[in-house]
Amino acid sequence: MQFEYFVPSKILFGPGKLAELHKQVLPGKKALIVISAGKSMRANGYLERVQAELKMTGVESVVFDKILPNPIHKHVMEGALLAKKEGCDFVVGLGGGSSIDSAKSIAVMATNPGDYWDYISGGSGKQKQVVNAPLPIVAITTTAGTGTEADPFTVITKEDTEEKIGFGVDGTFPVLSIVDPELMVSVPAQLTAYQGFDALFHSTEGYLNQTANPISDMLALKAIELIGRSLPTAVKNGQNLEARTDVALANTLAGMVESLSGCISEHSIEHALSAYHPALPHGAGLIMISLAYYENFAGKPECAERMIEMAKALGDEDAKEPMDFVKRLRALQEACGVDELKMSEYGVDGNDLLKYAVKARDTMGGLFEVDPVPVTEEDCVWILEHSYR
Repeated sequence: MQFEYFVPSKILFGPGKLAELHKQVLPGKKALIVISAGKSMRANGYLERVQAELKMTGVESVVFDKILPNPIHKHVMEGALLAKKEGCDFVVGLGGGSSIDSAKSIAVMATNPGDYWDYISGGSGKQKQVVNAPLPIVAITTTAGTGTEADPFTVITKEDTEEKIGFGVDGTFPVLSIVDPELMVSVPAQLTAYQGFDALFHSTEGYLNQTANPISDMLALKAIELIGRSLPTAVKNGQNLEARTDVALANTLAGMVESLSGCISEHSIEHALSAYHPALPHGAGLIMISLAYYENFAGKPECAERMIEMAKALGDEDAKEPMDFVKRLRALQEACGVDELKMSEYGVDGNDLLKYAVKARDTMGGLFEVDPVPVTEEDCVWILEHSYR
């Protein structure tokens, strides 16, 4: 039994916690606030509240507001240039996973030379070491999906090569994260479901991962339990703060699971899909492939015990077979109204599914190396074929 525990982020969790930002010791006097290109951060007053909190501590701020739902390389470089030009001491990621991920990547490039893809492993990345410490990062999440507030990882797409690849170093852990479920009540039902399933799969993948350990196991099973119990309620009634808090906690725990264990090839496959089709929401892509993906593992004796434990955590106390998890997963998708999603509606080519399988291994092949049992290229094609609609 061997493991390392390293989750250095200070996390303020609970309804109303955003109001405590001004009480914290912040890592500088000028912040770049990174938000999406959408209207929600301003329309809901979140940006104004964060700026006011920063001002109370004597911190000036500059806003970079170009981030897309699937964030791109171009905007990382633009944001880093702005941070350097304005002399920012730290970066605040405000919003969902895309904004916080982008804040992390911008923080790296604000202090390091060259191009962001110089530091990426996989695909056309040059695998260089990050020499200079990134700017400190403050994460303020308004969604519950990626767990990025509790892990060092960021996922960015290089537009010209259609590569969507994860990255992270110790310096991209946020120094401070605020998880305030009150900021999540405005998230639409469908997006709530997509994000909740992303958090679920961070947990299930981390539990099946070869690098899983006793600490990540405890966190993963608790996150699965919380999502199974409360995600349908959060989807149906977004104003239910108790359900929102459960899902937010599950998401943060899932981020810790990613830090201590990690994702497996399910995420590689989805990243290949949304790299080619940026309009495909990450959570939706995961939902689309999930039943076939876990059915593939259900037939492997090595996965049986853990899949049964996941089924129990998801609410089937009498689970006895690996496929019981797949059945509970299907029921949860039905309860959240996301059981009829179609790849074809996002332009996925059902006649050339092999290209997605190849892209998954070319760009994020490392995740295949920690699968509980080997997932071959043929397995990937089978999963995509049985998921395609």
